[in-house]
Amino acid sequence: MKNSRTHYWGYLFLFVPLLLQLIFFFIPLFQGAYFSMTDWSGLTRDWNFIGLENFVRAFSDARFINSLKFTALYTLVLIMGEIVIGIAGALLLNQKIPGRGFFRTTYFFPAVLSTITIGLIFSQIFNYGLPQVGRLLDIEFLQQNLLANPVTAPYAVSFVGLWQGVAMPIIIFLAGIQSIPREIIEAAEIDGANKSEVFRHIMLPHLLPSISIVFILALKSGVTAFDSIMALTGGGPQNVTMSLGLLVYNAAFSNNDVGYANAVAMILFIIILVISLIQMYLTNRSTNK
Repeated sequence: MKNSRTHYWGYLFLFVPLLLQLIFFFIPLFQGAYFSMTDWSGLTRDWNFIGLENFVRAFSDARFINSLKFTALYTLVLIMGEIVIGIAGALLLNQKIPGRGFFRTTYFFPAVLSTITIGLIFSQIFNYGLPQVGRLLDIEFLQQNLLANPVTAPYAVSFVGLWQGVAMPIIIFLAGIQSIPREIIEAAEIDGANKSEVFRHIMLPHLLPSISIVFILALKSGVTAFDSIMALTGGGPQNVTMSLGLLVYNAAFSNNDVGYANAVAMILFIIILVISLIQMYLTNRSTNK
């Protein structure tokens, strides 16, 4: 009788997360897919089914193309930066250096701040702090507001995202490095392998699962970026920092074009799904060799 009750409790604990997943993920997903093929404004209960017109409109819309380009740049910076800087930071923090405990604590500080807070802080830094430093040091490049320049704004916004986003990858890579059996590294060093060879042939293969996790997390952060960009630039200047997430927001709540906003969101969902599946396939193939 006791085992039977335990059995039912197990099903209950399984049912609750499945129910929440259904309510907050699958139902909104299918609703969004349906409304992406309508002309619903979001203000009335009336709409017309228009098929794939919103998707055709998106790929002929200059705003969508520009948002897609910026989102691709932003995501690429996050992925490459979080992987490279994350591994480098993990290797450094794995060494016996003075103040290692202090650095292991302080580097994680950006991750505990909200993205809105970081966006507002860096907005002031770019508006007032850096131009003042540029004037004091007579550096012409820094004397301007980098967020106000259409050429530098995408890279300034990407830097802010990377500054906050690199903390968690360092933890993931540090855990991956510390999970490598020390005996393997010592055996390679005895056989004459230098640090570069140990990293390439021992550490890097063991870190592939960690790289896969960081890749997916950075991909998600990049393609769904919204709040930090909203706080920094609002998509400007000249819409050069308009992310896909911000485009969805503006279409739905500023232009009352919910059908089009859902179409862009579905395109975004498909992009994330396809890239994630390809990346997981390549990672599994590499680890199974």
